[in-house]
Amino acid sequence: MLDLPLSPDQQLLQGSLQRFLADKGRPGWRDLSDVLGLGGIAVPDAAGGFGGGMLDIALVMAELGPALAGADWLSHAIATWLLGRTVPGHDALPGLAAGTLRAAIICPASTASMPSVEDGAIVRGSAALVAGGAEADLFLLADSNAILLIAADRDKVDQRHRIMLDGSVTADLGFALNADDAERLASGMAARSRTAAANDMMLAARCAEAVGLIQRMVADSAGYLGQRQQFGMPIGSFQALRHRAADMQLAMMKAAALTEAAILGVEQDRGDRAALVSAACVETCDAVRIVGESAVQIHGAMGLTEELRLGGHFKRALAIAAAMGPQTDHLARFAETAA
Repeated sequence: MLDLPLSPDQQLLQGSLQRFLADKGRPGWRDLSDVLGLGGIAVPDAAGGFGGGMLDIALVMAELGPALAGADWLSHAIATWLLGRTVPGHDALPGLAAGTLRAAIICPASTASMPSVEDGAIVRGSAALVAGGAEADLFLLADSNAILLIAADRDKVDQRHRIMLDGSVTADLGFALNADDAERLASGMAARSRTAAANDMMLAARCAEAVGLIQRMVADSAGYLGQRQQFGMPIGSFQALRHRAADMQLAMMKAAALTEAAILGVEQDRGDRAALVSAACVETCDAVRIVGESAVQIHGAMGLTEELRLGGHFKRALAIAAAMGPQTDHLARFAETAA
């Protein structure tokens, strides 16, 4: 669990999530939207949502991570947050809050490639591996030139779905849109600053999801070390494995600490936000490798089978790390923005 300064309402939300997920395997969209009401977490109060921000999204992602249910929801949450901050009274917000509409954000942190926006609203090119794009009704395209709302009309937006290694489904989207095919919500400096904020929010939330998975892998490995016996004694008594467990714990603690700092940096819109987020991404990616590989080695060959939840957790954590982009990019951004 992340050590975040949660309000009483946020603590209630966290407790509700934990109780629900304890009795549910891998919840789907209807569970998240209809039962838990998570579709409206980041939608403004006036539009029927909860008006949440970075802290709310991060605590949800940390809980949804081990349930392998966060990929599509995160894209929806960031899209609704950005739409609500850009056009607070938009007609689509009530449907998005109720979960009858689903949105996906297209920004550098949510896709492997970005289309180009020309003359304010003419969209050309493709977006690859868009998180949450397979089931979305609306796409919120956010780049440094404009923020556009685009209907997921298959006659105008070419869609190809991909099932990823971790079982999540992404979408490759092709665009050839004219100015009247997209609704322009913002442009210029407003679009640039809000897109940067949404991008960092997506990265910090992914770190929170990964930390939730890492914590579960560490806990499962510690339990297995105490249960599995060899030569008449628990394997956790072997010095080499105890050292391995200590390395896993240290990696987890470092990733959690920097993720907490990044979440607060985004929530407070601090001047060093970019450096904090990039530092968290680098440390979290390292922790995914150290903890995941060690957990699989501790469990032996069955660590990657479907019989243990460890395999699914490691695959999802690897997918998150890959989606964060090259570590060299984050190191360069940290070097440029750190005070």
